[in-house]
Amino acid sequence: MSGIGEAQRGKSLGRSAPLLGVLLVLLAGWFGWSAVQQWRQAASGEALEQARDQAVQGLQQAAAGQLQQLQQQLKGDRVQQALQAGDAAGAALALRESWTGVEQVEVLGADLAAGYADAATFGYARLALLESALADGKATLRVVRDGGGNRLGLAAPVQLAGVGPAVVYVRQPLLRLTAPLDQVRAPGNGFLALRQGTHNIVVQGDTGLSESAEAMARPVAGTTLRLAAGVPNVEPGPLGLGALASAIVALLLAFIAVLLVVGRGRLPKSLPLPSRRSAVADADHGPTLRESLQMVPPTVPGEAVAEAAPPPPPPVPAEELAAGIFRAYDIRGVVGSELTARTAALIGQAIGTVALEQGLREVVIGRDGRLSGPELSAGLAEGLRRAGCAVIDIGLAPTPVVYFAAYHLRTGTCVAVTGSHNPPDYNGFKIVIGGETLSGDAITDLYQRIVEGRLVQAAEPGDYQQREVSADYIQRIADDVQLDRPLKVVADAGNGVAGALAPQLLEAIGAEVIPLYCDVDGTFPNHHPDPSEPANLEDLVQTVKRFGADLGVAFDGDGDRLGVVTAEGKIIYADRLLMLFAADVLMRNPGAMVIYDVKCTGKLSDHVLRNGGSPLMWKTGHSLMKAKMRETDAELAGEMSGHFFFKERWFGFDDGLYAAARLLEILAQREETPDDVLAELPEMVATPELKVPVAEGTPHALVAMLVAAAQSPDNPYVGGRLSTIDGLRVDFADGWGLVRASNTTPVLVLRFEGNDEAALERIQALFRSQLQPVLGDTPLGF
Repeated sequence: MSGIGEAQRGKSLGRSAPLLGVLLVLLAGWFGWSAVQQWRQAASGEALEQARDQAVQGLQQAAAGQLQQLQQQLKGDRVQQALQAGDAAGAALALRESWTGVEQVEVLGADLAAGYADAATFGYARLALLESALADGKATLRVVRDGGGNRLGLAAPVQLAGVGPAVVYVRQPLLRLTAPLDQVRAPGNGFLALRQGTHNIVVQGDTGLSESAEAMARPVAGTTLRLAAGVPNVEPGPLGLGALASAIVALLLAFIAVLLVVGRGRLPKSLPLPSRRSAVADADHGPTLRESLQMVPPTVPGEAVAEAAPPPPPPVPAEELAAGIFRAYDIRGVVGSELTARTAALIGQAIGTVALEQGLREVVIGRDGRLSGPELSAGLAEGLRRAGCAVIDIGLAPTPVVYFAAYHLRTGTCVAVTGSHNPPDYNGFKIVIGGETLSGDAITDLYQRIVEGRLVQAAEPGDYQQREVSADYIQRIADDVQLDRPLKVVADAGNGVAGALAPQLLEAIGAEVIPLYCDVDGTFPNHHPDPSEPANLEDLVQTVKRFGADLGVAFDGDGDRLGVVTAEGKIIYADRLLMLFAADVLMRNPGAMVIYDVKCTGKLSDHVLRNGGSPLMWKTGHSLMKAKMRETDAELAGEMSGHFFFKERWFGFDDGLYAAARLLEILAQREETPDDVLAELPEMVATPELKVPVAEGTPHALVAMLVAAAQSPDNPYVGGRLSTIDGLRVDFADGWGLVRASNTTPVLVLRFEGNDEAALERIQALFRSQLQPVLGDTPLGF
């Protein structure tokens, strides 16, 4: 009987084997097709990168060749003779006749009066090109709108006898620059675009990838251009498997199908017979997929993807990682010596480790316009993915847009790759995990994790995708903020990343915008992007006056700070702007708390109280201010440096672009001119921020000595109210003084304010008498 039962089970299994084999073949085909598609997508990405790099090299050579040819042509005898004779028209004609194929040549006075007389018709891009050449004192190249379309514009400063400084403008066919792009082709499913600012000049491939192409953009050296590139995201296979894992599963399934079909379900005689109950189940249904996989002989080590996570990376020797880049508010250092792609990857892995510990897996990343941004952003993404985090890359974007994306995409976690207002050779990271901006010990902890090797290493790298959120950011603000009347405003981005967005945003809320240095250039060729320094606002002041604008706004390198000048050219410091914002917010939120930092005017507290609010002075630092806002549920905060934090109608992070929109909204609601509205704000006689350089590592110790002296029985600040929450601030009835240690650079930061010049000088003299013995011969600057 047992023999008969065994035969019946064999026949039953034999009948079901072909059907199960077909099913397994279909599954194998599905996994195999997925593996092939993933390999094809990866190959397309590699082909696109090669095409991009080849095109960038060709564009750089073409641009350099055009600039070199311009300089050679200007040295020609006829051109020089005309310039020395003061004959602008003759010099232009000589240059045009000697240079085959040139479309137009002009020689203009350095005041560019003809251009500014009708700037819209002349072209803002042409004006920017000519101003750049004059400012830099060398030949310059840009794509301009001229002659009915895009053209290659060249400019170089010259001396015109009898006139003085002048500038030569040469218009060339765009093909003189873009011909190298014709030598390369984007893969069929890829995208390439030559961009200047936010404008596409030449486009190849799938335009649907345009919005995500910034993540792979590369600058064209020596120009304001960049070549953006994009490919579709590599879609994971079934069950989230990668290409290799999908291929292995496909082979396993195919192997099992062959065993079942070829063997016709006959069980090997050497196998023990199953129980009657299990045999009936097998005869009715056949083996499950899981059971079939378990029947496969074990694979040779290395042929399949390991299930267990690999060990974490070894500790990094402390001498190989600069501890000094892990600062109070963010991570920041010199590219090449302190920050490299490898460093960025380690930092990314440490951030990912902390995020995963809090149950957070998705991380938004974005970068400012610095030349090192793409490399460091790629390293950061690699490190985050090593830890197992899914990366959402929004590409070139102001820091507040990165913050916005974390809310908009509901990740709560983001990293902005930015050097903020630091010199061009700096870069860094601003980090938000679970809605909290890291600072102090939390940043130091990242360093400790790296040097101690306490980093998560995932079995499979996290997902990577590119997203575009700038349009959503603009729409979100424009849906809430609209001007009651149009205002003409000059927007100076200082060639920082805010220039890619500020004009569109301000136009979307109803302003007439005149862009100034809004082309993104990580070398910052025109002025340093720090609106808290009055010298950096000189061009903005002149442009506001030249165009008769109502106002001028300026942004720092990553767009999270705001500076303002009036139509008359007066700088409105951030503490006075905070008064205006506070009065507006408190109208709708009586009793709300308004936080300001220790560098702000003494009039601010009284102004908040008079408008029904609760003022609170706190430490300087964007991350410290945001933490205090969460703790106190404040509706508004601001710093003297130009950081403004709106929780009312916004998300509570520092955003220079949004602050500019709210400022214009307030001014457009008033019948008076913006100058008159701003003039009503209380004002004292005050200094800007004064910075005294000191030895590295000494600022906090020096301030501690000054605080100890002030708190001693021999307190020199008789009659003053001491505050030591951040350095030493002493408030008197007629003014105040402050000395604090910078948390970002080795300097002491000072500021003074008085009801009049006499009060200001008296307070400065008190601080001078305490500082000079401590600092010796170091110049104080006041």
